[in-house]
Amino acid sequence: MTIGIPKALFYWKEPFSAGAHGGHFWKTFFENLGVEIILSPETNKEIIEKGVKVSDPETCFATKVFLGHILWLEGKVDFVFVPRLKTNEEKLEYCPKFFGLPDLAKILVKTPILTETFDVRKDHYLSTHPKKGIPTYLTKALWRLGKKLGIDNKKIKKSTDSAFLKEKKSREKQKENFFRKIKSEKQKIVLISHPYNLYDDYINVGMKKKLEKLGAEVIFIDEVPIEGQGTRDKGRRLNYPEFHWEFGKEIMEKIEEILKYSFSGAIEVSSFLCGCDAVLKEFVEKAFKENKIPFLYLIIDENTADAGLQTRLEAFIDTLH
Repeated sequence: MTIGIPKALFYWKEPFSAGAHGGHFWKTFFENLGVEIILSPETNKEIIEKGVKVSDPETCFATKVFLGHILWLEGKVDFVFVPRLKTNEEKLEYCPKFFGLPDLAKILVKTPILTETFDVRKDHYLSTHPKKGIPTYLTKALWRLGKKLGIDNKKIKKSTDSAFLKEKKSREKQKENFFRKIKSEKQKIVLISHPYNLYDDYINVGMKKKLEKLGAEVIFIDEVPIEGQGTRDKGRRLNYPEFHWEFGKEIMEKIEEILKYSFSGAIEVSSFLCGCDAVLKEFVEKAFKENKIPFLYLIIDENTADAGLQTRLEAFIDTLH
């Protein structure tokens, strides 16, 4: 049995808050079940062209990329995995586009879609494993997913534990990297966006490498550790609403945390036509401007030019001197 996983959207986003990003969880879970995994390749021009071709004009850029990855997997695997992410353990919603991804995939390709709904409101499991820190509603959803593949209970549990253990180690490494970077003598630039924009070099036109070549130390916003994450700080410094989007709350809390440290500037990267970012951007920009930190807002899409982006980054870095 082979399962294809598209390296877009949910691949970079774990099904629980405060998780490290980078596409480890799903691949680890299935491989420990004894399933052969085929990942779509790194995003490239062909994949983007495929996604753009089947998208309507109002589809956000990130979803166009996802559709291109789904099309690449067509006919190459027995199943394509596309989870339905709805709410996390804090009852906060994922972006609405995550709700309908399995349905979009079923319309687009003939290859069977393997899916499962991750929704705390559905399962009503809010407790957490006392030692492993695994939300029990998640273990229930992962158990259903394993059962769809005919896997026995013991193997599903072992696979779940292994996936979460790898995520725990990834978070620890992420935390170490953050403190290493924050102590750097270089100009520190915070990149703010969704992980599927930050970690895909083709989508963001190699922004991290460009900034590093300009002498900057780049910190992704999701690298910022928050002790006791998941609980609202009643004495928070920033003024922003009680977001019902999980990424809105996560990004604003991490911005509040990074403001405790010294850094040179911040850049927010948004996918073209992302409705959620259009709302969040106002609060992100206000947070940095009120703290007198240089801020740059960039929108990326399939037409983003390498030279144009390079010029804007160079100009931004020049303003920091």
